[in-house]
Amino acid sequence: MTEDTPQEQLADRPWFFCGIGGSGMLPLAKILKGRGAVVAGSDRSRDQGRTPEKFAWLEAQGFTLFPQDGSGINDAGQILVASAAVEDTVPEMVRAKELGCTRMTRAQLLSGLFNLAKTGIAIGGTSGKSTVTGMIGWIMQAAGRMPTIMNGAVMKNFVSPDTPFASAVVGTGDAFVSEVDESDGSIALYRPAVAVLLNVSLDHKSMDELRALFGAFLTASTVAVINADNPEALALLPYAKSALTFGMTQERAQIGVVPGSIADSPVRQAALIIDRHDGQTYPLTLNLPGRHNLSNALAAIAGAVAAGVPVAAAVTALSSFAGLARRFDIIGTSPGGITVIDDFGHNPEKCAATLRTLRQHPGRVIAFFQPHGYGPLRQMGTELAETFVRELEPGDVTILCDPVYFGGTVDRSYGSERIVSLIEDAGGIAAYRPTRQECSAQIIDIAQPGDRIVVMGARDDTLTNFAKDLLARLA
Repeated sequence: MTEDTPQEQLADRPWFFCGIGGSGMLPLAKILKGRGAVVAGSDRSRDQGRTPEKFAWLEAQGFTLFPQDGSGINDAGQILVASAAVEDTVPEMVRAKELGCTRMTRAQLLSGLFNLAKTGIAIGGTSGKSTVTGMIGWIMQAAGRMPTIMNGAVMKNFVSPDTPFASAVVGTGDAFVSEVDESDGSIALYRPAVAVLLNVSLDHKSMDELRALFGAFLTASTVAVINADNPEALALLPYAKSALTFGMTQERAQIGVVPGSIADSPVRQAALIIDRHDGQTYPLTLNLPGRHNLSNALAAIAGAVAAGVPVAAAVTALSSFAGLARRFDIIGTSPGGITVIDDFGHNPEKCAATLRTLRQHPGRVIAFFQPHGYGPLRQMGTELAETFVRELEPGDVTILCDPVYFGGTVDRSYGSERIVSLIEDAGGIAAYRPTRQECSAQIIDIAQPGDRIVVMGARDDTLTNFAKDLLARLA
């Protein structure tokens, strides 16, 4: 927090969130309001009529919403919260500058709240952060620690009729569980009691930049929890003051899996967890498929242990973990036997994990992918194409539409058609259709009994509606 906004003074000044419906902004606004602050906001998606149910819920929760035209900034005492990516030409930015309002980035506010917590548990890494945040949050809740949880995804365990968008929990205990972002460098702002490092792979920054950021993240923590199966993460072990390792294949990992104990199905899996400190084993049942989710479970167990929760209690809690929205979220199966899955996969590692999970079981895969921006597509387009070629089998199909674009000055010269060309050049089956409507028509046309259709992409909540519409049309 900045010096003029310590936690005990949160309610003294009004707050305004630009982009309040975003996956990183909504839970933070909820936490802030839950601690007594007056919070208002605006969102371009609301003005465009996207996800109206979300904004109706926000208003019902007492958030005052304005059009994104600057009209909500009307007091020099307001603190404007906006992501670092929001351009200075956005009306709220212009009006706040005119009035002299204090401006904070989302990361500055979140890190300030987080760093004030006695037991801050930060989850970092290129992939799996939201799932592990949800897992650790649920373990801490089950252990009676009443944590505050900040997530970028809706946690199904905390969803209720009154809280359909449960991406945050405002707790009364001393634990604050949060995923932390490396893409904008803001991970450097956090001072965690427990830092969980899941993996290090290409995403928004170069590998050298990522190594430096994640190394400093471990150094800033009291205890570092590190994935021993990920060579890049394990190589950062010397940065840690104190470390706890986890892994499925690394035999020296302190929290691991008994070899040969894994059993799985298309929707769940089981394994015998071993604590190599004392050799004790614990049977885990996880209602999520995919080896990456078993690795996530190990990370959550190790992270909870570092925060003082016994291994047995952590394993037991995970047996009732319900997962997250848009993380291999099975929307349903049509009467003709075609399954539709909604997934957040958007970078090479996330997409690979999802496709690998699908390929563990029989059936053709139709992978629909909406890139989460033109910039990321330029940064990692070649690696994304390689992922689809490598993880899918002959006969599987990849279909791409244009990237997410909500306006602005981004260079749009590198588009989805380039990715499709790369996939086809490597021998894969792929198609580019500019709009989702065109993609939907093609998917419906080619879908056959036994197919699995996976809808992948980020930064666009309407992808879930797209997946549900596909299932409805198939039915």
